[in-house]
Amino acid sequence: MRRGIAATALVASLALAATACGGGDSGDEADGPVTITWWDTSNATNEAPTYQALVKQFEAANKDIKVKYVNVPFDQAQNKFDTAAGSKGAPDVLRSEVGWTPAFAKKGFFAPLDGTEALKDQDKFQPSLIEQAKYEGKTYGVPFTTDTLALVYNKALFEKAGVEAPKTWDDLKKAAATIKGKTGVDGYWGSTQAYYAQSFLYGEGTDTVDADAKKITVTSPEAKKAYGTWQGLFSGKGLHKADTTADAYAHIQEAFVSGKVASIVQGPWEITNFYKGSAFKDKNNLGIATVPAGSTGKAGAPTGGHNLSVYAGSDEAHQKASMKFVNFMTSAKAQETIALKNSTLPTRDDAYTDKVKADPGIAGYQGVLSSAQPRPALPEYSSLWGPLDDELIKIAGGKESLDKGLGNAETAIAKLVPDFSK
Repeated sequence: MRRGIAATALVASLALAATACGGGDSGDEADGPVTITWWDTSNATNEAPTYQALVKQFEAANKDIKVKYVNVPFDQAQNKFDTAAGSKGAPDVLRSEVGWTPAFAKKGFFAPLDGTEALKDQDKFQPSLIEQAKYEGKTYGVPFTTDTLALVYNKALFEKAGVEAPKTWDDLKKAAATIKGKTGVDGYWGSTQAYYAQSFLYGEGTDTVDADAKKITVTSPEAKKAYGTWQGLFSGKGLHKADTTADAYAHIQEAFVSGKVASIVQGPWEITNFYKGSAFKDKNNLGIATVPAGSTGKAGAPTGGHNLSVYAGSDEAHQKASMKFVNFMTSAKAQETIALKNSTLPTRDDAYTDKVKADPGIAGYQGVLSSAQPRPALPEYSSLWGPLDDELIKIAGGKESLDKGLGNAETAIAKLVPDFSK
């Protein structure tokens, strides 16, 4: 999963030994090109080759700049950068998950980009994505890729069962039972991860916290109702039981792409992997719909994605070169290339060309972006899913009651936002 997963203490302790970084050890030669370091956190197999090719294009067009490309595993990058930046040895450019951006900006690790070459095309980007890159009124990242969750489904199985994409979670339960009866395949398999459960909170008009009121709301009546609905989708006809193993993500994904389950909730970062599965050799068999609504009639999923941010500890020459590199990588041409090669969603409207929209996966996810919910400008927000990840897997596995699990999560969240009331 490409969310802000907290890395282990061991990973953090090893971060100082990470690949040489641009801020502290540029490797520049006198009168030679400036060498900047970019930490890319994308999938090393499916996405990184596209970025490496673009780096070469940038270097060819900018002979005075060299880019040292380093692919850092996503689940390690946050802690690695945090440690490296604290020791003045971070890379010049980071592919920063949107939730990391305000957190690192708060620590002074990112340089503000307003008025720089990096953001000269600001009006071309979706305004909500620019807002997500801000902290205390300043912009600390340029939107690079965006995503949200959707209900993805196997059109052939849905048609065989005579059901349509469900509008609500209650509709989904009914559809799953019908699909099971007509096809023998489970209709839905849900995730125990907190990020995937976030849509249930939106469906009840709530969140883990109320950032404006500085209040923890994870045990509110609305939140309990939301998580109750989530829990109820692990049992019943056509509903796959919860997978509480460490490989649950892979199990769910494999079942879907091989046609063993008719629908799951997933993000566009898996589009290329969908197409590799036997169920989606015909790309048009992939159905994409807004995540079902809750009892309030509201539907939505969290906005995810990544920004390109510049390290505040780099010197002037490296920052200037980094700004030029960020502008190139987030240009309409580069974003179109990335979309076509990686099947990821562009962050600027002029990159949604006819060629890009010809991919049914991208076109489908573009259609649900309007229901995506931006995250509050709270530096600690992404870390709030950690305590819920710990508790939801116990709840889903029947090892803990819903009330006890949410109570434990509330206690843990209170330590992350000590100035919030319960």
